[in-house]
Amino acid sequence: MTRIRFDIRYDGRPFHGWARQPGLPTVQGALETALTVLFRQPVTLTVAGRTDAGVHATGQVAHFDLPDQFSGDWLRDARDTDFAASLGAIVAASNPPGIANFQLSTGFHRRLDSVLRLVTSGNTPTIPGLNLDDQPIYPPEANGAIVVTAARPVPDVFDARFSALARHYEYLVIDEPTARNPLTRNTCWWYGAPLNVARMHEASAGLLGTHDFAAFCKPREGATTIRTLKQLGVSRLAPGKIRFDVAADAFCHSMVRSLVGALTEVGRGKRDADWLEQALHSAVRIPEIPLAPAQGLTLVRVDYPQAPHELAARQKQTRQLRVLAGLGAGCLENQLGKLG
Repeated sequence: MTRIRFDIRYDGRPFHGWARQPGLPTVQGALETALTVLFRQPVTLTVAGRTDAGVHATGQVAHFDLPDQFSGDWLRDARDTDFAASLGAIVAASNPPGIANFQLSTGFHRRLDSVLRLVTSGNTPTIPGLNLDDQPIYPPEANGAIVVTAARPVPDVFDARFSALARHYEYLVIDEPTARNPLTRNTCWWYGAPLNVARMHEASAGLLGTHDFAAFCKPREGATTIRTLKQLGVSRLAPGKIRFDVAADAFCHSMVRSLVGALTEVGRGKRDADWLEQALHSAVRIPEIPLAPAQGLTLVRVDYPQAPHELAARQKQTRQLRVLAGLGAGCLENQLGKLG
């Protein structure tokens, strides 16, 4: 087996999130189906960030294991410097020639893009011995909404999820009607009132570090809400345009959108600057915290260690923390504090 890393961009609007769900169009479902068609056997992707429905990505990372019989020639092709540039060149076709007899050494990236377009347009090829009949109905906007921008071999100790050091998100808000642009309305939140950036910046300071973020998370059975928030920045990029920069070791369900929603309550003067910190200490979901719309949120980067031994160490550490989470919040918070 050879482990392959994919760097992925997608428009989240047509999908019910990253994670595969029966009968629903998802990013994982479309990609795994396309790879299964190409390799004639089931392929499973492991991802860095399981984005929610409607959330976009420009820096998503996933990995899968390539069977040995496919490895050699295709890996040389994947290192081609023209790989990224050639990805968008293929034109969708209802039945691309040679799909049953393609060679991995010749244009795998073009094949993947072509098959992705077939899958998301409802024309998934029939593969003998594989059941691909239960495909969801994708909306028209899904065609061309996923692009793999890079593919490369990585050490087998690389894990897109557990080796990650941090996930970085951006959230865009337009708070003045004159700054609204219909061409970008699906990548930002058109907010209905002016926001005070200085007040939001003040409110964000007390949330940095390792805490139980249950107040800002949708609860999931057996999942911890303890996270290490590394960045929560608020900046006005231009008149009427605000960007929130959020980074953490990992995020619980809807955490970023809840943080942004809470900050906007402070920014418009409905809440005091210390409201977020008070909510944080409650350690339970606060229903008064609004959830910012999904379309303004984008996963922009995932950080990883460079050396193989660091990748392995980080993966081991993250898995151990997940085990501690199952033993209770106290055990996990204590260990995270030691890691500093």
